Amino acid sequence: MIPSTDDVFEADGFIARRLPQYESRPEQVEMASAVAEAIATKSHLVVEAGTGVGKSFAYMVPCILAAAERQEKNDKTRIVISTHTISLQEQLIARDIPFLNSILPVEFSAVLVKGRGNYISLRRLQQAREKSRALFESEEQTQLQSVHNWSESTYDGSLADLGFTPIPQVWDEIRSEHGNCLGKKCPSHKDCFYYRARRRVWNSDVLVVNHAMFFADLALRREGASVLPDYDVAVFDEAHTLEDVAASHLGMTVSNGQFSYLFNKLYNDRTRKGLLIHHNVEKGQQMVARLRFLVDDLFDQLSQWREKSAAQNGRVRRPIEIDNRVSSELHDLSLTLRTFAGELKDEAQQLDFHSSADRLDGLGVSLNSWLKQRQEDAVYWIEVTGQKLHNIKLMSSPIDVGATLRDELFSKVPSVILTSATLAVGRQDFSFYRNRIGLTKARDLKLGSPFDYQKQATIVLPDKMPDPGETPAEYENAVVERIRQHVDDTTGGTFVLFTSYKMLQSCARKLTPWFAQRNQMLLCQGTGMQRNVLLENFRKDGQAVLFGTESFWQGVDVPGDALKNVIITKLPFSVPDHPLLEARVERIRENGGNPFTQYQVPEAAIKLRQGFGRLIRSATDSGQVVILDPRLRTKPYGRIFLESLPECRRVVAPLKG
Repeated sequence: MIPSTDDVFEADGFIARRLPQYESRPEQVEMASAVAEAIATKSHLVVEAGTGVGKSFAYMVPCILAAAERQEKNDKTRIVISTHTISLQEQLIARDIPFLNSILPVEFSAVLVKGRGNYISLRRLQQAREKSRALFESEEQTQLQSVHNWSESTYDGSLADLGFTPIPQVWDEIRSEHGNCLGKKCPSHKDCFYYRARRRVWNSDVLVVNHAMFFADLALRREGASVLPDYDVAVFDEAHTLEDVAASHLGMTVSNGQFSYLFNKLYNDRTRKGLLIHHNVEKGQQMVARLRFLVDDLFDQLSQWREKSAAQNGRVRRPIEIDNRVSSELHDLSLTLRTFAGELKDEAQQLDFHSSADRLDGLGVSLNSWLKQRQEDAVYWIEVTGQKLHNIKLMSSPIDVGATLRDELFSKVPSVILTSATLAVGRQDFSFYRNRIGLTKARDLKLGSPFDYQKQATIVLPDKMPDPGETPAEYENAVVERIRQHVDDTTGGTFVLFTSYKMLQSCARKLTPWFAQRNQMLLCQGTGMQRNVLLENFRKDGQAVLFGTESFWQGVDVPGDALKNVIITKLPFSVPDHPLLEARVERIRENGGNPFTQYQVPEAAIKLRQGFGRLIRSATDSGQVVILDPRLRTKPYGRIFLESLPECRRVVAPLKG
């Protein structure tokens, strides 16, 4: 037996009896019932639940009941809950799960799963302290001592508990690693933070992870390994990000920075630090010096090839004919390290060399694979960032992740629940989302929001705006005037959402004097201030205006009067100049489809809904969303965008004289 709809109603009533202020929401109960049914029938569910439904309780309660019921029969059901953002993870672990644990009449265990590299290795810490003079400069040695002091009092042993961000070179030397672990032979095994956490994971009913970890595990499972235990139910919250996260983790990245970092760990000729200095391996030092030259030369050639031969976006459509001596000499260095390791008596010291050798081999294989384009059905490109010191990345990604997710996720996991506030296009069309992630059979459920959008929100559609595609300069000037008008018309704070940094910066330059004259705070993304700091300043001020791009269209929560006005400057179409988007568009066209109507319009409609969703975050919020793009009213596809938005009052606003 798995929890039924009656069980869900009973749990809802139980919560209500324990919490007098609890308000039962029909949408939440309907979603919980659908989740319970999907688990019971071992089927997949796609559910869009509007803001305010309480999605986390709606999927957690039936999952917990299912795990508890199986427990009674000694038949363990393990649930994985995956989120995109850290803030939602923290909400689940710190608030929602402890609350449900305290009031539900069943016993269950839940744990936040972190990657192994988040935990300190006590053995490696001790080793690093013993050879710190050979590995680190003075600042790093001081920090190493601070980490040691912390290690003697921490219970968790993870980065989140450390209290400061360590220098990457320091943490990399002391973190727990699969390839540098003695297992039960380790003198610190009994006190090992990673293995203690791993035991909790293997014994827990509910595992909370982020999408990045989930898809890193999925990629490993394709190779016959894993970092997560097997699970019966996978729940994806913030599921609208699934395709992009999967694509990034099922692809490949090789950068010149990765080589420099690894070489510095082995032998830094400038500081005279590194593993090969500590053990006086002169042959290895000479090989590292030669490899530095070869790597610099190879990446210089690739950078020049990009400038002369690649498309403007850096896309590489066929294998590059280039002499790759780097991969073979990386392997030679790897063999040298393994040979030296065999001469050492201390097994822990041997592991340091074997771990470095594994990294060298892995980097060499990845470089060769990218150059020869061995990943099938993938797009390849070169990214160059930085002006003085070029950071060159060799990137690849599968064009269509749907086939992989269909075969490796939906065909293997009995029940997959996918939920978000924005999955459907138009009134109730999930086909775009399902096609992109390879989900062919599932139940679709679209639930509204308990909020009264007719009373709480107004959509403002400005009249007589220029077309951004036909006259972009004229359109930008009109946007500047409209921002003035609609900021001036409202009290409280304003988000102005852009689709490009270039337009954001241009509008900010033109409007800064006006905001200064009004003595009104203007905050702009991209000026060096972290997103969380921008948001904190925005909330505190209460009347501020924040200019943001893509990361502010979703995952931002500002309830109350601090946000009363959201201005969307342009429909968020993805311009297919990024190699991956370009390849996706080409694939649709090759299959006889229309990329604009089948991909760009539905994708932009979902993004517009996310931008709209920044305004109303609680039952007491109110305000307006101003959509400046005239194509919403002038183009046939505008109807799809409008139908995708919540039902609320609409106003056509003329430009004030």
